[in-house]
Amino acid sequence: MTDIVDRQTPPDTTSRTYNGWTRNDTLEDYSLRYAPKSFRRWTPYVVATTALGGIAYLADFAIGGSIAISNGFSSAMVAILAAAVVIFLTGIPVSYYSAKYSIDMDLLTRGAGFGYLGSTLTSVIYASFTFIFFALEGSIMAQALELGLHIPLAIGYVICSLIILPLVIYGMTALSKMQVWTQPIWLVLMVAPFVSIAIQEPGKFSEFTHFAGNSPTGSSISMLGVGAGAGVALSLIAQIGEQVDYLRFMPDKTPENARQWWGAVLSAGPGWVVLGAAKQIGGAFLAFYIAGSVGLAKANEPIQQYVHGFGTFAAPVALGLATFFVILSQIKINSTNAYSGSLSWSNFFSRLTHRHPGRVVYIFLNVGVALALMEGGVFGFLNTVLGFYSNVAIAWIGAVVADLVINKPLGLSPSYIEFKRAHLYNFNPVGFGSMLIASAVSIAAYFDAFGAYGKAYSPFIALFLAMVLSPLFAVATKGRYYIARVDALDEPLLDERGLPSAATLTCSVCADTFERPDMAGCPFHSGAVCSLCCSLEKDCHDACKSGRRSGPVSLATPTVRSAD
Repeated sequence: MTDIVDRQTPPDTTSRTYNGWTRNDTLEDYSLRYAPKSFRRWTPYVVATTALGGIAYLADFAIGGSIAISNGFSSAMVAILAAAVVIFLTGIPVSYYSAKYSIDMDLLTRGAGFGYLGSTLTSVIYASFTFIFFALEGSIMAQALELGLHIPLAIGYVICSLIILPLVIYGMTALSKMQVWTQPIWLVLMVAPFVSIAIQEPGKFSEFTHFAGNSPTGSSISMLGVGAGAGVALSLIAQIGEQVDYLRFMPDKTPENARQWWGAVLSAGPGWVVLGAAKQIGGAFLAFYIAGSVGLAKANEPIQQYVHGFGTFAAPVALGLATFFVILSQIKINSTNAYSGSLSWSNFFSRLTHRHPGRVVYIFLNVGVALALMEGGVFGFLNTVLGFYSNVAIAWIGAVVADLVINKPLGLSPSYIEFKRAHLYNFNPVGFGSMLIASAVSIAAYFDAFGAYGKAYSPFIALFLAMVLSPLFAVATKGRYYIARVDALDEPLLDERGLPSAATLTCSVCADTFERPDMAGCPFHSGAVCSLCCSLEKDCHDACKSGRRSGPVSLATPTVRSAD
């Protein structure tokens, strides 16, 4: 180890110990760490299927129905497709880098221009996404319980929350099995109403093109309607975070599995929005199809949509079948929402409190917040909540994507992703500053600061500003706030094939062994330290970085890392 500085306080000679939840890999799922080779034992197909299992959510049907009811057919179709294109393109680099470096969205954000503490804000943004959508999906399930089983909504909300906990506690191990087994059943049930209507009433699809809903411009296109609708759909851009929470378990890409690897990453990463947009369009159609029977106020409720949809071919059991379908769908997605939320809250609190009681603790926090939102009637404010949230979420994703697709290829930021506290500045103005400015301007636009069109297109303002400001800040700062110090360990990061090394080192703090990419040299403890113990250390006061040079650290890929 070459990077040694004076200790500010002698370290405690007692090894740090973690509780049973934290030490159990099946429960913890490496929530604050690099996912090691030894744990990434699933095939690309299983990882992709597990990731796509979460796309079973029915909020897409509610969102599509709401957009069509508010803005009419033409505006809704353009809005949904425009948002899908943006989400797909921004999802490609995020998915690739996460799968390549085996890290989740929080760790990726740290190294993509935000810094170690700068990404705490994005952890809250991401956690907000998970509990907002948990609440929306739980509300949809509770509506099904009320209609199908006559369970009052308030009690249904509690049931919909508690039923998720056993699945999420056991992480990827349990979720992968559940998602793979239930996916075929879910797919058949999802498309069945559309097939039935196409056979029995094919003319309904052409009638749909004239659906006006409540739009003042009828079914014709309105640029204000397109912007407003796209803003609601773009709130789903943070869904890519939930996808990469699974994609981090992809096996290393090799010449032998390259085709399967890329297929899994693209289909389960940005590819989620292909199915998502199709479901939104399907929700818009079903809202039109049942509006005459239930009224526009209830036409965007998925349980109503599927009761009438199944009624076209299975009328005697339509209610029971629809109730089963909604419950299955919501279990599949809310297990993902709760799982991803637990990861994000773990990252957030570990940085602020220097304590980590285990990912399992934060499952209860995330589900508890979502339950409070459900009891508060969040579903009734669907468009407002999602329209506002999209401004912040897209500013965050835009800043991350700009670093990955602009700054890195131009050499303005390191070509690799560094996520360990030992090597990062606390704040990097490139991503963190870009997101703050883009969010502030777009939120002001959302609250009418720039007129009706500014409000309608506020998420696009956020995306544009984040993508432009990130490289400008990278040039202005000369990339100096990415890497605080170079890697100080002698053990190479890559094996002889150029893949992340599976060699293990013993942490000098907790005395457990971890693979090389999760380790850093620690002068405070005079040895190697794992990334979690590094994050939780509160006595070192970043001693390892106190002697950092005033000029920028080289942005070139370290010789022990892959240039791929």
